[in-house]
Parts: sequence; structure tokens; C-alpha cells
Amino acid sequence: MIEKIIDADNITAVKKYIEESADIVIMAHRNPDGDAVGSSTALMHYLRGLGKNAHVVLPNGFPDFLKWLPAADEVVAYDTDKEKAVNLLNDADLFFCLDFNALSRVAEIGDVVSALGTPRILLDHHPFPENEFTLSLSHPQACSTAELVFRLIYRLSGEMAITKDIAECIYTGMMTDTGCFAYASNNKDIYIIISYLIAAGIDKDLIYRKVFYNYSVNRMKLFGFVMYDKMKVFTASNAALITLTYKEMRRFNVVKGDTEGLVNQPLQIKGVRFSCFLREEVPGKINVSLRSVDDFPCNKVAAEFFGGGGHMNASGGEVYGTMDYAIERFKAALSKYSSLLTK
Repeated sequence: MIEKIIDADNITAVKKYIEESADIVIMAHRNPDGDAVGSSTALMHYLRGLGKNAHVVLPNGFPDFLKWLPAADEVVAYDTDKEKAVNLLNDADLFFCLDFNALSRVAEIGDVVSALGTPRILLDHHPFPENEFTLSLSHPQACSTAELVFRLIYRLSGEMAITKDIAECIYTGMMTDTGCFAYASNNKDIYIIISYLIAAGIDKDLIYRKVFYNYSVNRMKLFGFVMYDKMKVFTASNAALITLTYKEMRRFNVVKGDTEGLVNQPLQIKGVRFSCFLREEVPGKINVSLRSVDDFPCNKVAAEFFGGGGHMNASGGEVYGTMDYAIERFKAALSKYSSLLTK
């Protein structure tokens, strides 16, 4: 029996919103990952099955290793197809906001949505949601937003509504947001849900290969370069740092998705509990990815030093300036939080 973590009144409210809507837009955060794309496309399939005109609009594109997902080719990226995206947003009767907790996380889409009076339903597992949504289904205890999409569909329409297409999208989101069930995945309900997804016809082993055995030669060379030349281990603090400059990323012809998972690699080193990855995707802007194990609070570091946030063990942020400045911010964070890493 799966625990009913979504309040019954919220299920009723979501059902009413869906019934009263014809055109529905689903959106997720910028630089969408497996959970953002998987949860969004899963909900799109479900709503279309109900006869709704449902579309996914994302702030920008997503990695190639997710483009095999059913109907992924129908996802509209705001940055490359702005006219179509804006038309879909303006025509919508209802918005579903997935895998983010503030409209600022959807970049320019947030400005468009804020100006509209269209109802907005939040479905997310990040803590501390902003008060910007008509209805907020925020459940940080869930392993992923994809898990919440399953729970929502299951409560609205039962297990028979979970088609193979929906199941593939949900499993991809759950798998990628837990590091292949290596963290945030001790809840027994996760595996009950997976049993339903397998019953719907997914091949979970094939999904793993499609996501993780689908990289370019350049990515493999990039990983080797990073591990050998660019990783620094701070043994006394049980931490590690990886940096990639704009010039280095161009050297390896990095495309979206090529750096996925790099931040996790140092956590395989004995004793390392905290990993930071600084990458300069455009000159003067450093994207920050943080990962940890046990109870080290990445999200506090992200908020205090990098203007970001996220989960305790997986967070991110940004730094505007030079790589040297970003490295100094990391060292300052390490100095403040070192006692928590060495206790």
C-alpha cells in the first residue's frame, strides 16, 4: 500500500482544475535534467489521455541522452522557439509547475506567467516553495518530482492510467534524481512504485542504458581530463573541487549533458563527503553544482555562498565573476563548514 502523502483536498482541487481546463501547459526549471523532463512529459501524456491539449514548455533545451523519451521531440524550448512558447502560455487555462519552487527558476517564462491570471499548480519536491502558486503540492520527502507525478496520477485515475509511455518517463525521472537509487531512495514506496512501472511494460535495464550508455567520445575524454588534471581533493576537510573554464569546455566541444554526473565522481573517493563542481559555460558566469553524502547540508552552502539552493545532498547556484573568485567562494564555504565535514 502506497502512503497517501498528497492531501485528499489537494487531489480533489487538482481534479477540478483539470476538468475545467482544455489547454494546459506544463513547465519545469531551466537547464532541465532527467527529473524535470521525465516528470513533465509523463504528466503531458496523462493529460492528453484525458483529452486535454497539453504541452511542455521549458526555458531551454535538455541533454541528448533524454531525447529518446516518448514525445520528447514535442517539448517546446522558450529560448529557441519563443513565439510558439509564448502563444502556448497565453492560450493556457492552467499551468503545472514541476520540479521548481519559484518562478525565477523558469527564467523569462516566469515573467510571462506572472503577468497572466492563469491558475498555477506547483508539484515539486524542493524545500521552501515561494508563495506564487494557486495550489501548492510541495513534498520534499519525495525522491523526485517524477515520483509525485506517479502519486498524483495514481490518486486521480488509478494504476490503469499508467501507460508504458508514462511509466518510462516517470522511471527516468526517479532514476536520474536519485543517482540510480544511490541516495534519497530509502522509502519503501519508491520500490512499490517501480513495481507498478514494470507492470506497465518498462524495461528498466534498457532505460538505464539509454540514459547512461549514450555519451560521446568527447565526454569520455572530458571525464578523463577532469579526473586527472582538474580535481583537487581537500583531504583535511573531506571535500573535493572540480573546475572547468570556458576555454576548457570549448576544447572538448562540450554540449548540453556532457558534464552531467561529473560532480558525483569525487564522492567515490574514500573519505570525501562534499563535492563542488564549478563550470564556466559562458565567460563571466560560473555555474555551481554541489553534492554530499550523509547529513552535510549542500543547500545551506548553496544559499549562503552561491545564491542558490536545493536539497540537502544535491544543490546548486551561480557566481558572476572570474573562476578565481568562484574558487575563493568555495574555500570560504569550506572554511565555515569544515567542522561539519570532519565530525
